[in-house]
Amino acid sequence: MSSGEFSGKVAIVTGGTQGIGRAIAEALGQRGAWVALLARDPQRGQAAEQALEPDCKFYPADVTDGSRVEQVIKQIYRERGRIDYLVNNAGTTGDNLLVRMSDEQWDLVFEVNLKGAFHCLRAAARYMLKARSGAVVNITSVSGQVGVPGQVNYSAAKAGLIGFTRSAARELAARGIRVNALAPGFFQTELTGRLDEQVKRSYLKEIPLGRFGEIPEVAEVACFLLSERASYITGQVINVDGGLVMA
Repeated sequence: MSSGEFSGKVAIVTGGTQGIGRAIAEALGQRGAWVALLARDPQRGQAAEQALEPDCKFYPADVTDGSRVEQVIKQIYRERGRIDYLVNNAGTTGDNLLVRMSDEQWDLVFEVNLKGAFHCLRAAARYMLKARSGAVVNITSVSGQVGVPGQVNYSAAKAGLIGFTRSAARELAARGIRVNALAPGFFQTELTGRLDEQVKRSYLKEIPLGRFGEIPEVAEVACFLLSERASYITGQVINVDGGLVMA
């Protein structure tokens, strides 16, 4: 689908050079947005920029570095004159059993998944507040809702991102800024493609719709939440998980 739904708008997508972030960036660009990709890997970033040209630019940035994030987002605003959307997608894992997990594994996952989102929204919100408009989507996970063995750090960080979303939504609503979270479940990725068939079947048994999701399905929901079609939705967690988690 190609449309001008986001024509003239400026979007920032962190971790936007691969996977879910890349799919969201592509979907936004197809709908007319100009997209800034924030990520650490310059090789992947430049490749993504070339693939999504001309309405895309890669900015090397580690979301754990608050001063760098401030600098880059200020640069984007100076170049484009506005910031309309932010997608906090940058994330990492550091799986291990609780009793074997190191402080470094715990800290890194929190620094990227939670503090990184804080750095980006703190910087972008300044420009959204001036405009009295904006929309934010934080990519959380079903792990932050139900917990996953071996992922106490990731589950806790993603649960924290849900609390962060709800608090920010209440704080920023008066200025016309909406903040929502999107919680993906199991998706068709390179990782799930390498899983043993028995393991795949055990996962699929937990999913009422009986299949893994396709990454573009997440991008569609992200675009909806950013759009004016979702103008009365804020502070919510929207699951895209085939029914895995049901409130």
